[in-house]
Amino acid sequence: SDKIEDELEMTTVCHRPEGLEQLEAQTNFTKRELQVLYRGFKNECPSGVVNEEAFKQIYAQFFPHGDASMYAHYLFNAFDTAQNGSVKFEDFVMALSILLRGTAHEKLRWTFNLYDINKDGYINKEEMTDIVKAIYDMMGKYTYPVLKEDAPRQHVEVFFQKMDKNKDGVVTLDEFIESCQEDDNIMRSLQLFENVM
Repeated sequence: SDKIEDELEMTTVCHRPEGLEQLEAQTNFTKRELQVLYRGFKNECPSGVVNEEAFKQIYAQFFPHGDASMYAHYLFNAFDTAQNGSVKFEDFVMALSILLRGTAHEKLRWTFNLYDINKDGYINKEEMTDIVKAIYDMMGKYTYPVLKEDAPRQHVEVFFQKMDKNKDGVVTLDEFIESCQEDDNIMRSLQLFENVM
């Protein structure tokens, strides 16, 4: 099995991204910014590809007080648009471009995709509860010292009441976007990403 792993290693080792010109056309980054991002990406991931384990390790560094592995799992799936278990530089940059420089509509669509765990085009209560729990875990007990066990569930109930406009038990993309646009807090938190870069 070592031999097979070596061969796999060889095939993934040199993933070169499509030309930077093409990425520049597809994203909201300049060529210069893309070069800087690529250097950082190659530094963390010399093979040019990130698998879920590596992604979790990188992500864990940002949240030393909590357990980020579950949230990182969902995030990885949202980055892995081809759903093939690896994130290439292109996938990474496309997502980053939306989160940092996208329109409110693009950001909301991306966030909807993150919450739609099974990718069926709807968010149900279980999916939303799983994500909210993962966020609570990631933030850790320092952020929420007196959290009751059922806090995530209550959180989701409130969200769902707001978002499920036609009360059919699932939230569609349109319902999600409409609800978020009506909510100043959500719209403000989408703006947060823009100040990062």
